[in-house]
Amino acid sequence: MAERTSSLARLFAVEPENDWRMRAACKGMDPEHFFSSDDDAANKHERAEREASAKAVCMKCEVRRDCLSYAIAAGERYGVWGGMNAQERRALARRGSSETRATEAVS
Repeated sequence: MAERTSSLARLFAVEPENDWRMRAACKGMDPEHFFSSDDDAANKHERAEREASAKAVCMKCEVRRDCLSYAIAAGERYGVWGGMNAQERRALARRGSSETRATEAVS
């Protein structure tokens, strides 16, 4: 009998030597840097500053395309992934395959 795995499980099933997350510029950073809390809704300026700071980290990251492709494929609904917030990723997702979208967005 063949083993069944979900598409999300397959996204995480990466050989350690091919795991882009190990090379991410954000590795080891506080996740709050990339994810806004509900408290941030009251202070849009602070939220915008945090998002801009997170995107700056992404812009210099060597695995930005992989991160963005993952976020689109996994349907990540929150946070900055691959240099894009959730709204930007949703808009990009309406345009084609996740690999094509990520390549176009990062180029």
